Amino acid sequence: MSPAYAGVDLGGTSIATVVVSAGGTIMGADRRPTPRRSQLDEVPATIAGSVHAAIVDAACDPTDVVGIGIGCPGQVDRTAGTFGNASTLPDWPDSFPLAAEVSSHLSRPVVLDNDVRLAVAAEISSGSGRAFPSFLGVFLGTGVGAGLVLDGELWLGRGNAGEFGHMVVDFEVDARPCSCGRTGCVQAYAGRAGMEAAARAAADAGRTTALFDLMEFGDRDRLTSSIWERSVRGGDPLAQELVATAARALGAALGSTVNLVDVDGVILGGGLAVALGETFREAVASAMAERVLASSVPPVRLTALGDLSGAVGAAMLAAQAD
Repeated sequence: MSPAYAGVDLGGTSIATVVVSAGGTIMGADRRPTPRRSQLDEVPATIAGSVHAAIVDAACDPTDVVGIGIGCPGQVDRTAGTFGNASTLPDWPDSFPLAAEVSSHLSRPVVLDNDVRLAVAAEISSGSGRAFPSFLGVFLGTGVGAGLVLDGELWLGRGNAGEFGHMVVDFEVDARPCSCGRTGCVQAYAGRAGMEAAARAAADAGRTTALFDLMEFGDRDRLTSSIWERSVRGGDPLAQELVATAARALGAALGSTVNLVDVDGVILGGGLAVALGETFREAVASAMAERVLASSVPPVRLTALGDLSGAVGAAMLAAQAD
């Protein structure tokens, strides 16, 4: 038997799953919506269903999949197999035994770690991070997370390093509120949840937009990355304005970060950055360059793993734990 491992990226909008061979090749994948806030107790069963579907897509013997890794937002206790305090899952309890719950569905060992930490690990080993001894990996989804890599190693600080999404870029009294309870954070401007809140406020104030028509037509209960991409590409003025604001906010925070740690490069990942693509990357890079003091501005690249960095990193975690 050749062992394989499943990796799951639990996001505020979707659950992405891959099955990866022992050699690191993606064999199969699945993606499905994260249960609505009123149905968060269904998350373990939904993850189990996604793993089963990815195994079918991989066309491998189910018994070959010997371990499962899950990347979770918020604070993770790997030893206990619990996580909580996830701002992108606001109704989630402070501590939930996700590893044990998913393991009971799949009868396999399950290990957890922070989603962004795993995504950055995947970038180091098999993604765009291979080109840089040091880099900042920023991942845009429902929220905004990051990981700082120095000399090839992920910097953990005292345990909470990488909270890039909560760098403050707006100090005005009317700065956007963030899910952390503060105002003016990058996440409030460049995370899907913050962007959606701003879009709703603008629509309620009379701005014309097709964003919510696309959401209803697609039977979604939130503005997904693909809706933002379609709206920008279709010329929706409000969508274009909010995405441009997101790029400026990211650029401001990235410029400050580069001035502090002088990394070799920046990697943009996550569903929103991948969907918005090269045009968005260029806008972020331009906004960052305006604020970098060094004569040489580090390159900004999109992830080489698409929006599967977190799932691939989670599969790598399962392999390491085997």
